[in-house]
Amino acid sequence: MKNKIVPISIVVSVAMLLTLVFSCASDKDEYVPIEVSPVVVNLAEVPYANLSQYQFFKGEIKNQQPSYGVIPYKPASELFTDYALKNRFVWLPNGTKATYTSDADILKLPVGSALIKTFYYNNVQPSNTTKIIETRVMIKITEENEETDGWIFAEYVWNADQTEATLQTQASTIPISWIDQNSTTQNIDYQIPSTNQCKTCHDNNGKSRPIGIKPQHLNTTFPYSTGTKNQLAKWIEFGYLENNLPATIVSMVDYKDTSKSLDLRVRSYFDINCAHCHQEGGNAEYMQTIRMAFNQTSIPSNMGVCVPGDIQVPGFDRGLIVSPNNTNESTILYLLSTNSPNFRMPRIGRTIAHQEGIQLVTEWINSLPPCN
Repeated sequence: MKNKIVPISIVVSVAMLLTLVFSCASDKDEYVPIEVSPVVVNLAEVPYANLSQYQFFKGEIKNQQPSYGVIPYKPASELFTDYALKNRFVWLPNGTKATYTSDADILKLPVGSALIKTFYYNNVQPSNTTKIIETRVMIKITEENEETDGWIFAEYVWNADQTEATLQTQASTIPISWIDQNSTTQNIDYQIPSTNQCKTCHDNNGKSRPIGIKPQHLNTTFPYSTGTKNQLAKWIEFGYLENNLPATIVSMVDYKDTSKSLDLRVRSYFDINCAHCHQEGGNAEYMQTIRMAFNQTSIPSNMGVCVPGDIQVPGFDRGLIVSPNNTNESTILYLLSTNSPNFRMPRIGRTIAHQEGIQLVTEWINSLPPCN
C-alpha cells in the first residue's frame, strides 16, 4: 500500500487541537478560584447592631485580622487620642475605585465604601493585657450633594470579653488604666463620642467628611502581610484607586521622625490634629487667621506665628498665639497643655495633654525668628 500524503493543513489543525485540549486540562488542574470579599455592607440596613455583622474581620474579631478586601492603612502622622493605639482599614465594594482630586483633598470613595478605625490600649491593668475600647465605622451611603452628607457614622463599643462590639449612639466613658511606654501608670476616663460629637471633627460646611485618607497622608509605606509597600501604590495594585496620580505628591511626614525637618514635623502635627476644624467650613472657621492644613502652613502666620489671640486665655492678656522664642507668651501652648474642657485643643478627642506634641511645638517655637 502506498503511503498517503496528509495535507499539511490537517497536520497543523490536529496539532492545534491537541495543544488546546492539553492546555485546557493543564489550566483546569491549576485553576485557582478568584477570592471574593465576605464583607456585607447593605446600604438599606446599615448601621448594623453588631460589628461582626459586617464581616470586616476573619476569625475572632478581637484579633483584627482583616478579611479579603479589607486593607489596613495609616496616615503619615496620627491624631492624638489620649494615647490610644489605632487600627485603620478601608473596604470598597467589588468593582469600584477611589479617585484622586488633589494632594490635600480626601480621596473620593465610591458609594458603599467603609472606613474602619479601632481604638485600643496595650498593657491594660490589672491583667496587663490588650483591651479594645471602640471601633468607629464611616459608611458612604450616597454621593455627597447639597441635600445629603453622603456619609454616616456608626460607633461600636466592645464588650468585656472582647468577643463583640455593639452599636451605640450616645456618648459614654470607660475607666481605663494602662502602663505607658515610659513605664508610668496612666488612669483616665476614656470618652466615647456620640454620633453628633463625631460630626464636630468631621464636619465641613455642614457635611460629614473623612479626615485621614488624603494622598498627602497616605504617600508613605506600610508593612502589609505581603511586604512593605507604598500605600497609594497598594491601593492601585489592589484595584481600589485609579492609576492617575501625579508624579509628585506634596506629602506630610511622621512628626515623630527626628530625621525630618522641624518645620515639616510641626506642620504635619498641626494638620492631623487641628486642620479638620481650622479650615474653611470647619468648626473653627471663625478664627480666620488660623488655617492648619499642611498645604497652607508654609505661611507661618497661618499657624499663629506673631498673630494676636482671638480668645481670652487664662494668664494671658490677649497675647500672641505663637510668640517666637517665647513659650511663656505663646497661648497655643496653654491650649495644648490644659485639660479644661473650655480651653483645651482639640476640644474633643482628648482628656489629657499630649506631652510629646507639646515638646515638639515648644522646640519649634524656640526655633522661630522674631516678629517683624
